[in-house]
Amino acid sequence: MTAVASRNIETIRACYAGFRDRDIEGILSGMHPDVEWVHPAGMAKYGLGGTKLGHAGIKEFLAHVPSVLGGMRLAPEEFIEQGDRVVVFGTREVTSRGGRTVTLDFVHSWTMRDGKATRMEDIFDTVAFHELIES
Repeated sequence: MTAVASRNIETIRACYAGFRDRDIEGILSGMHPDVEWVHPAGMAKYGLGGTKLGHAGIKEFLAHVPSVLGGMRLAPEEFIEQGDRVVVFGTREVTSRGGRTVTLDFVHSWTMRDGKATRMEDIFDTVAFHELIES
C-alpha cells in the first residue's frame, strides 16, 4: 500500500519540480508572497547567505546563483511532516564555474501556512560549498 502525500508535501514537491525544470514560477507557486528564504550566513561572502524576502527576493537570489556556480541539481529524498513543518533530506549535485562537480547533502526546513510555504531554510555544509566555489 502506498501512502498518499499530504497537501503540504505535494506543494513542496511541486517547488522541487520547478527547480528541476528551471521554472521560477513553478518554484514560487508553493510560496506565500511574504515567504522568508533563508540560507546560512556563512554564504554571505558569495551573495548567497542570509534571508531573502518574498517572491522578489527569491527571484533576485536565483538570478545571482549562476554568477557563483556553474549549475545545481536537487534530489530531495525524504519528506517528514510534523504540524506546519516539512523537513526534506536530500542531496544536491553542484558544479563550480570551473566545471568541478560534487554531491552535497542538504536539509530543507519548510514552514507552511494555508498550504503555502512561509519559510524555507536551507541547511548544508558551507565549508564544502566554499571549497567547491573556490576550486
